[in-house]
Amino acid sequence: MTTSRALPQEKKLTVLSRIEPGCLGPDGVDHIESFCRFANQELKKVDSNFIKWLPLPRYDKSLPEMQYSVNSKQLSRDKAAKYLSHFNSELDEFEEHFHDKVSLLINEFLSKHKE
Repeated sequence: MTTSRALPQEKKLTVLSRIEPGCLGPDGVDHIESFCRFANQELKKVDSNFIKWLPLPRYDKSLPEMQYSVNSKQLSRDKAAKYLSHFNSELDEFEEHFHDKVSLLINEFLSKHKE
């Protein structure tokens, strides 16, 4: 039987996602930090028993869009995939689901914060 008890914070997978300001439109750079705060609050409701979400603005394009870590130790994509497999989740599907959720959050944010 599978339980859905939450893991201790230090054992959760931290998913750092750098979000492009342009995804919020031509003036996205003016709104990206507010959006990331909004997204952080909303993402706390998604897989919070084993994931810590960290949406940040992507100002430096040389940094990867997605990074994974556990207890401040960075994980390779392979290790992140192995971690997720323990929760019956596959990395590519996980990332696709995340991007779908971010798209919905962008629409919600823009509908509330645009004039």
